[in-house]
Order: sequence, then C-alpha cells, then structure tokens
Amino acid sequence: MSLQPLIYALIFVGVFFMIEGIYLAFFGKSVRLESKVNRRLQMLQNGENPEEVMENLRKEREQHRDAKSLPLIAPLSEKAAQANIAFTPLALIGVMVFVGIMAFVGLTLFTGTGIQLRIGISVVMGYGAVYTWLRNKAKKRLDLFQEQLPDAVELIVRSLKVGHPFSSAIAAVASEMPDPLGTEFGVLADESTYGMDITESLDKMAERIDLQDLRFLAVAVKIQAQAGGNLAEILAGLAKVIRSRFKLFRRVDAITAEAKWSGWFLSIFPILALVMINVSQPGYYDGVMSTPVFVPAAIVVGIFLLVNVIFMKIMVDIKV
Repeated sequence: MSLQPLIYALIFVGVFFMIEGIYLAFFGKSVRLESKVNRRLQMLQNGENPEEVMENLRKEREQHRDAKSLPLIAPLSEKAAQANIAFTPLALIGVMVFVGIMAFVGLTLFTGTGIQLRIGISVVMGYGAVYTWLRNKAKKRLDLFQEQLPDAVELIVRSLKVGHPFSSAIAAVASEMPDPLGTEFGVLADESTYGMDITESLDKMAERIDLQDLRFLAVAVKIQAQAGGNLAEILAGLAKVIRSRFKLFRRVDAITAEAKWSGWFLSIFPILALVMINVSQPGYYDGVMSTPVFVPAAIVVGIFLLVNVIFMKIMVDIKV
C-alpha cells in the first residue's frame, strides 16, 4: 500500500506519454512546428489543389467549435482549438477512452485497489492526461505564435510601405513565416482570395486563438477599414507595442520564476517526503494511523498545501 501513490503517478505519466506517442504516430510529420516551411506551403508543393488545401485547413481548425457546447468536453475542445490538434473531437474521445483503459490495466496489474476505485481513478487519469496534454500543446503553440507575431506585423508594414495592398501583405507573411503563424495567415490569404472579408477572417482567428496581441491587430485593421487612415503607420506602432509586451512578459517570467518554483517545491516536498518515508520504512506511520485525529489532520494539511499553491499563484500572477 505504501508504494501505491508512486505507482499512480507512474501510470499517469505513462498514459500521458502514450497520448503523445499516438499523436506522433498518426500526425507527427505533418503537424510539427519546428519546420521552416509551413504546413500549407508543403501541401501546395505536394501538388494539392489550393481550394482543397484551404477547405481542409479550415475544417481542421473549426472542427472543435461545435463540441464546446458539451459540458465535460468543452474544456478539451477549447484547448484542442487553440493547439489546432489534428484529432477530430470523436478521435479525441476515443484516445481518452483508450488511455483510460490502459490506466485501468496498469492499476489492475500493479495495485490491489478495488474495482470501483480502479474504474474511478482510470476515468480521472484518462480525462486528466488528455487535458494536460492538450494544455501543454496549446501553451507551446500560443507562445510560439506570440513570439512570431511582431515579425509578421513588421513584414506587413514593410509590404504596405512599398505599395502592396493588405491582402498581398498577408500573403507575404503566409509564404515567409513558419508554423504556426504561417499556415494561419495562409488561410487568411486564401479566404481573401475566394471573396471573404479579411477583417472577418481576422476576427475569427483572434477569437479562436485567444491572444490579446492578435485581437489588437484585428481591431486595428477593422478600425482602419471603417474610418480610413495610414494602416502602415498604425501597424508599425502596434508592432512596437507587441514586441515591448513580449519582452515585458519574458522579464516578468524571469522575475517570478523563483517564487513559482518555491511555491511548487513547498507544496510538493511534504508529499514527496511522505512517499519516501513510506518506501524506506513502510511501518513508520502505523502507530498514528489508527488514532482518531489522523484523518482530520491529513485533511487539514492537504487544505493548507492547496491554499499555499493558490496564494503563491496569485502572488506571481502579474497582469501586463
């Protein structure tokens, strides 16, 4: 029994990496973000029809929108849309069920818990592993998108200053920038080519990706389209603001890193110490576990640890 918390953690880590393995096995080459040539251009270079490429990319990026109305699936769909996961909502549920079954098998083989508890833990592990994986994917993609955005806006400014229309400037970004920004702006360029209002496309992209800097870009373009003005000058100022905000975010992260790690260490260390004591001396707590105050004391300690995490997060959550 003393090893069970450690076994639970190892099983969760195992099913988490199992999700990554499944995703890479099916979509690894086509969805990697480190490629210098963005995914849309690769599809076009392979000889695919431009209209079919646009429709496939639009379908892929919009496929999780309908699932946001479902209570339990909504958090997964929101993160899947931000991460632009190639899994369909049904496939995502299938992966969640599969890793839940694998977690149940692991719990059956390596623990002695009852079947009802195993089923409950398996469900939590399946859902939690998929959500954690989607959250990590979304964060990685959004961070990269935010890092690329100032360069993209500056490229638009240079294109506008030499006399290109805004749609051509968007197309230049789509051909010059790698993923994730390159493919997203490529869809904007294609939609504009086939007659869709580019301000509407920008609004939809800003709503789906949920980045404040991208909303600034969408609002700036919409105001200029309605009221007129020098768009190149407006976007040049916006590029400076975005780059300054990005630098400030990095500085805030650096300043608060010590406090964040201290908070997590202070919360996790008692649990790790408890596990290590149980592993090294399994009977160490036998004398106090039978006392009536053990369970209330454990609950109080758990609450204090949770409060510590919450307050440390509040203290380092600096709004910029």
